[in-house]
Amino acid sequence: MGVTYKYFGAPDGATAARVPISMRPEELGGDELGQGMFTKIKPETVAAMVLTGIEGVPLHKVPPLELVVLHPDYAVVKLPMTAVDPLRGVGEEAVGAAAFIWSTVPDRGGPRDAFTVYQLLHEWQDFSHRLHEAGHQPYCLVWP
Repeated sequence: MGVTYKYFGAPDGATAARVPISMRPEELGGDELGQGMFTKIKPETVAAMVLTGIEGVPLHKVPPLELVVLHPDYAVVKLPMTAVDPLRGVGEEAVGAAAFIWSTVPDRGGPRDAFTVYQLLHEWQDFSHRLHEAGHQPYCLVWP
């Protein structure tokens, strides 16, 4: 079964903490916080993928996630804005280069091949634009 991650935008931590946690992923589809993204990719992996591949930040310098809520059944974490903002201003070449760079990093529980990483980065690019337009910050709901 594994862990499910739902990435979403919220204006602040208090709003993010009120995400409906008792629902399963398929029921969370269109919540009031805007379109979310479901994936099996850990938030720390996504943050590292963007920061390492696009910004050139060494893996050991990727900032930690901020814990918003910790409950026995779920958690909500805030991703650093530096994990989504860089994607708004880059083109195809930068996304492709970042995908290639990340695909060469030893597997850290995320996607392996460059094309899969490329597709994921494009999803994150769209997500970054939606967050920016809404004035939201990136959060992730984590539950088994």
